[in-house]
Amino acid sequence: MKAKKLAALAASAVMAASLAAPVMADEATSAADDAALSAEDLNVMFETPVESLDPQQATDGTSFEVIADYTDGLMQMDADGKPVPAIAESDEVSDDGLTWTFHLREDAKWSNGTPVTAADFVFAWQRAVDPDIASEYSYMLSDIGQVKNAASIIAGDMDKSELGVTAVDDYTLQVELEAPVSYFESLMYFPTFYPVNEEFYNSVGDTFATSPETTLSNGAFILDSYEPAATEIHLTKNPDYYDADRVKLAGIDYQVIQDSQTALMSYQSGALDMTLVNGDQVDQVKDDPEFSAIAAGYLWYVAPNISAVPELDNLNIRMALTMAINRQDITELVLKDGSKPTYTAVPMDFATGPDGTDFSADQTMFSNVCADDATQAAEFWQKGLDELGISSLELEMVVDADDAPQKVAAVLQQEWQDTLPGLTITLKVEPKKQRVQDMQDGNFQLGLTRWGPDYADPMTYLGMWVTGNSNNYGLWSNADYDSIIEECTTGDLATDAEGRWAKLYDAEKIVMDDAVIFPLYTQSNAQMTKSNVTGVEFHPVALNRVYKDAVKSE
Repeated sequence: MKAKKLAALAASAVMAASLAAPVMADEATSAADDAALSAEDLNVMFETPVESLDPQQATDGTSFEVIADYTDGLMQMDADGKPVPAIAESDEVSDDGLTWTFHLREDAKWSNGTPVTAADFVFAWQRAVDPDIASEYSYMLSDIGQVKNAASIIAGDMDKSELGVTAVDDYTLQVELEAPVSYFESLMYFPTFYPVNEEFYNSVGDTFATSPETTLSNGAFILDSYEPAATEIHLTKNPDYYDADRVKLAGIDYQVIQDSQTALMSYQSGALDMTLVNGDQVDQVKDDPEFSAIAAGYLWYVAPNISAVPELDNLNIRMALTMAINRQDITELVLKDGSKPTYTAVPMDFATGPDGTDFSADQTMFSNVCADDATQAAEFWQKGLDELGISSLELEMVVDADDAPQKVAAVLQQEWQDTLPGLTITLKVEPKKQRVQDMQDGNFQLGLTRWGPDYADPMTYLGMWVTGNSNNYGLWSNADYDSIIEECTTGDLATDAEGRWAKLYDAEKIVMDDAVIFPLYTQSNAQMTKSNVTGVEFHPVALNRVYKDAVKSE
């Protein structure tokens, strides 16, 4: 598409950029400077509301960030994203890799004064696999974490009490696995694995985690203002946190602002200390020293409903759609936030292999099936139409109501209709929660969506397209693919780092050759941060922003 037409589309569509963020952390202020600081709230913009503060029910980056503000798991992330002790002071793994033992610190307390114990983790993990809870992230314990009996419990074949997690005593937690998991420690800072106090949970019942009164903290902050769909969320420093001396902020004040222009004005007026900017806003602020573009792990892509839409079951039609996209124009002329065009099913900049290289550094490896090539797209399109015996096609794409997805969707609509004769694309704009629900229910034709890495391994993406996975929106199924993933998780390759890495490329090739998704770009966040704010950690994996070392000076 011509740059002029794209610019016009970008100007007419709403502006934004997405949630979670990435790499590079400012250095926390030294102890010598502390005397010059007074504790203040950090005012942070959220683009979308919190969906749930139940650690075993939450599924979105916004919710995960808030939960992690006031809850510690067994491990936490350091500035480089590596797992370091939190509630667990130490841990060891058996020689066969099947038994992990975590030794808990004895000075960690819930905000009601109750000690944090191994039983809190047992209760929480049993909740995560309980079919009655129906956690969307239960697969983190079964498919990813390989916790013993998790898969059978989720399937309803065993009782949750048989999960391979045991409180040996108050401060010793033992975990049994079905197969060795090399990145198991890294999973422990993901919110699904966070503890829940059973006595408190039972006392509040179905209202758990819906208000400050029905929420407990064991972390750096305490939630003191929140209700479902709130436009403002407030947390206050937890004076009884075991590492309270480390926390310099008085609190965090989140403001949900879905209009990007309003957010930028709030930042410029001083009401916000951190906000996202995007599109044309980047042109306005890119020379400001408070501006930064921070690479994120999120892959944005289009999912075709292969199982429910006969026309999308045709490979040539899918190939035409992915080849007709000009990803370079989307990132450079529309988003302008540092996002990178992506031509692989696993995005770049988050997973490093045994040889120390980025799993997706080579973005040309699938150029025969995923490229910005209008000529090839038209050829695939005509072949598909001929095979289907049709001359035109109407498709609907669901898209989030946020600014950036609408901008991107408008460009995709125009590119597809310009390149593929007889194609009509309509856009169905929905709140994110509804869009996700529709896609999980199969109630869509095309869906513009994203996925952020929950842990630093390609499996966080490749695991999505296993038959029956709830995030396999198009209900695509391939026995060879499933076999490779199984071999890499529970088979002989589970402990063969180099062999596993090579086999994961084979799995990715199947996804790409079958055009199961149309990769678009790996997200960056264009962000404004006040110059007096330091120490906020940004990560591409799991927890996108961490504030334990953040400082806001006068």
